Amino acid sequence: MASTPSADPAASLAGEVLGTTTGFTTGDAPGPVPGAHSHGGPARPPGDARPERRTSRNPDAFPPPDGREEDWRFTPLARLRPLLEPFVPDGKMVVDVRAPEEVAVAFADRSDPRVGSVLTPADRVSALAMAHVEQVIVVSVPANTVASAPTFLTLRGEPGTAYLHLIIDVAQGAEAVVVVDHVGSTTLASNAEFRVGAAASLTVVSLQDWEPDAVHVEAQAALIGRDARFRHIVVSLGGDLVRIAPTVSYAGPGGDAELLGLYYADAGQHLEHRLFVDHGAPHCRSRVIYKGALQGEGAHTVWIGDVLIRPAAEQTDTYELNRNLVLTDGARADSVPNLEIETGEVAGAGHASATGRFDDQQLFYLQSRGIPADEARRLVVRGFFAQVIAQIGIAEVEERLLAAIEDELGRVSIERSEERSELKAGGVSA
Repeated sequence: MASTPSADPAASLAGEVLGTTTGFTTGDAPGPVPGAHSHGGPARPPGDARPERRTSRNPDAFPPPDGREEDWRFTPLARLRPLLEPFVPDGKMVVDVRAPEEVAVAFADRSDPRVGSVLTPADRVSALAMAHVEQVIVVSVPANTVASAPTFLTLRGEPGTAYLHLIIDVAQGAEAVVVVDHVGSTTLASNAEFRVGAAASLTVVSLQDWEPDAVHVEAQAALIGRDARFRHIVVSLGGDLVRIAPTVSYAGPGGDAELLGLYYADAGQHLEHRLFVDHGAPHCRSRVIYKGALQGEGAHTVWIGDVLIRPAAEQTDTYELNRNLVLTDGARADSVPNLEIETGEVAGAGHASATGRFDDQQLFYLQSRGIPADEARRLVVRGFFAQVIAQIGIAEVEERLLAAIEDELGRVSIERSEERSELKAGGVSA
């Protein structure tokens, strides 16, 4: 006898929730996607709980955001409004290169077939940047070549608006380290693509050390070949608004991705990092560690960590961690880890997130041994960031970051001294 569909309402609801709709789409026409979060926007059909992720090279596929979209709800859109519409660049990026002879650095135009071969834009700013950029920076390392020294790219922004596109292509069996240093003052929409060939190794350090008025919105994407290793380190210190969105995917089994991040937000700064690790191949690994500190009125950091393990990605080993240290009143840290598993065969999967102030026990321990309160706080913050800095492996970069953190901590000490002076002047014991 043939079976008939169940009329049980609970079974029907379970079928909707556990259905196979992925919620990921490609194409040029915007439209509702099952499961996308609306945050006050139009109602979405029932389905899985994953946020919408549309990808397209056509900017018209992405309507201008209004702040209710999941991808934009934490971002102060008014501060990046010029990047949401096409513009004729009136600023520029000056490129300074320091590279070993094994590494080729060249320029191409946007018609180069490598443009968009790894990254398909997932938001309007990225799509506009890919459609309108004129010149592309291409860093390439030949197969089975080991670079004898890191490559340093200093990208200096000059006032105005600008587009930028960077491609780093490390061929099969090659190894390289590339440091991308963003400095100066500009309003920048940019994309970066990293291709890591089979059994190759690439380390990318992306430094955001802008002047206080800079705005920088960038999408990054890495494609990791079979048995390849990718280390990606993001450091965000300067700028008025910085929003970096790295994506990692795997071209074959055995790929290994390590994503590290360090950020330090001052009063009024908005530093946002949105990661997506797409496990689509078996026997791959990913580790994410991001740490941030905040101080001052209106300092705001955002960390979104999305990890998707697809049905084919058996024996995936993944973990993501975000920690935020709030140093003063008036600062806000948003942290949202997401993990979605579509196979029952995983080697390990997990995530953790925490935001808090100084550990009073740590401070008490240090002060009980004669260390003044301000110096004790400095020691705690240095220890907080040490896990990330120690893994960079480039002495020049590590020393620079330690100096920058010391400078930031000096500002906190000055602010606390001023607060104590004001309290004493008002007749209040500090």
